[in-house]
Amino acid sequence: MVNKNIDYSLYLVTNRYDYSDEQFLNVVFEACDSGVTLVQLREKNVTTKRYFDLAVAVKKITDKFNVPLIIDDRVDICLAVNAAGVHIGDNELPIKIVRQLIGKDKILGVSVKDVQHAKAAEAQGADYFGVGAIYPTKTKVITKHTTIATLKDIVDHVDIPVNAIGGIKENNILSLKNTGISGVCMVSELMQAENVRTKVLNCLKSVEQLV
Repeated sequence: MVNKNIDYSLYLVTNRYDYSDEQFLNVVFEACDSGVTLVQLREKNVTTKRYFDLAVAVKKITDKFNVPLIIDDRVDICLAVNAAGVHIGDNELPIKIVRQLIGKDKILGVSVKDVQHAKAAEAQGADYFGVGAIYPTKTKVITKHTTIATLKDIVDHVDIPVNAIGGIKENNILSLKNTGISGVCMVSELMQAENVRTKVLNCLKSVEQLV
C-alpha cells in the first residue's frame, strides 16, 4: 500500500537529453540525495523494454532515498515495477479506467489546463494535478501556455494538490507565490544543472516560501 501523504513541493520530471544512462542516473541520484520530493520518469519515444529497464534502474535510486516514483503515461510500466503511481495527460486512457487498473492505493496524477477538466478529473479519481505550461519550455512534450491566473483558479476549485509545470526555473519560482500550489515540477532546470545538488537546494529554499 502506498502512503498518499505525499510531499509535492519539488517534483523532478526527467528528460534524458543526450546523457548516457550512467550520466542520467547520476543526475537522478544527486537530485534525490539533495532533497527532491518526487520523481517522474518520463519517456516518450522508447520501446516498452527500454522504458521498463530505465524504470527499474530509477526505482532503485528513488527507493534508496524513499522518494515516490511516478511513471509518465504507462500504466503497464507503473505496475510492472511497482512504482508509487502514474501520471497521465489528455491522450491517455480515461481517468476512471486508469484508476481501476492501478487500484485505489497508487497515486494518479493528471495534467489539466482549466477548472472544468480539473473538477471532472478530481471526481474520477485523480490524486494531484500538473498544470501548465506556465512558462515557455523546450522539452519535446507539446505544451500550451497556461496563465498564473488560471493556475490559481484551478487551485481554488479543487481539493487535491496542484503543481505548476512548464519552464519553471529557480529565478521564477517566487512568481507563483500566493497561488496556493503544493509545489513545482521541474525538468531542464534540474536535469541540466551544472551542479545538481546546489540547484536542488536553492530551489527548495524558494519553494518553501510558496507552500
